[in-house]
Amino acid sequence: MRYFSWLIGLVAINYFLIGGKACSESESSDFGRYSEKIPGSNIAIDMVPINGGIFLMGSPSNEKGRNPDEGPQKEVKVNPFWMGAYEITWDQYSRFLDEKAGNIKSREVALKDGSKIMIDGVSTATPMYIDMSFGMGRQGFPAINMTQYAAMMYARWLYTETGHFYRLPTEAEWEYACRAGSKTAFYYGNDIGELNKFAWFDGNSGGGYKKVGTKAPNAFGLYDMHGNVSEWTADQYCPDYFKKLNGNPTNSPYFKPTTLYPRSVRGGSWMDDGLDLRSAKRQGSSSAWKMRDPQMPKSIWWLTDAPFVGFRLVRPKETPTKDEIEKYWIQVMDDF
Repeated sequence: MRYFSWLIGLVAINYFLIGGKACSESESSDFGRYSEKIPGSNIAIDMVPINGGIFLMGSPSNEKGRNPDEGPQKEVKVNPFWMGAYEITWDQYSRFLDEKAGNIKSREVALKDGSKIMIDGVSTATPMYIDMSFGMGRQGFPAINMTQYAAMMYARWLYTETGHFYRLPTEAEWEYACRAGSKTAFYYGNDIGELNKFAWFDGNSGGGYKKVGTKAPNAFGLYDMHGNVSEWTADQYCPDYFKKLNGNPTNSPYFKPTTLYPRSVRGGSWMDDGLDLRSAKRQGSSSAWKMRDPQMPKSIWWLTDAPFVGFRLVRPKETPTKDEIEKYWIQVMDDF
């Protein structure tokens, strides 16, 4: 039954993950790096184009630090998308947190081709009841301690602000983007002794996260794909992920969440051992990440015990229609 639910989720939502129909020919053909300015602010999100392709997902059996859930390796195809050059920062996330619920309502958004669409409003996060940065810094630092639901709602809010369809990456998209064409344990190679040049982890972080983009990027121009903070993906965490992949290659795999735990995070963090930052390393969320939440029921917006979890966004090159996007949000949010 669990496998059947995953298969139905793949069929129903795969269309939206690969992009669906383009809003216009001009939008489809315009595929370069850009900065998405958040309306009403001087804050922007830098987006990097990632050409689609086929890659070998997972890790080989002889990779140091490998876990059983990283294979057997499988060829996977992903379609073109943009990905945030950096993890979402507190500066960017706070624009969403500062919105009053009554202010987030339906609005008209202009598209690049000159057409306009009406976009339904979304709810905003409940106020933080403690400092969710734990005093580690805010301006230029990655936002942390949000649930997967909150990260998804940020993406949906950004869509209402800009008219561009943002979402969390799938596990496959995330690993493809992290590897940036590499087949090694890390995107720069296999030597863990070189990790200090590319990542913040327990060996160099000094007990806290750092400003985004302070280490060297990968070949795609993405920063902090190894370390700093772990990053939410859109998927349910499935230990037997690779055994469920069909096709050669598998096209745009996605495990639609059907239970609250575990959900998939990638990349490792400032708290982790260096080997846990490998490109193929997988991790599932836990109810322990809300252990100190005094509320009953516990918050759907905030974690209290995960100062190592953040996120970045993707935007598919081909944009679904408004109706298709709304169906996507209904389907991915229904289990919350």
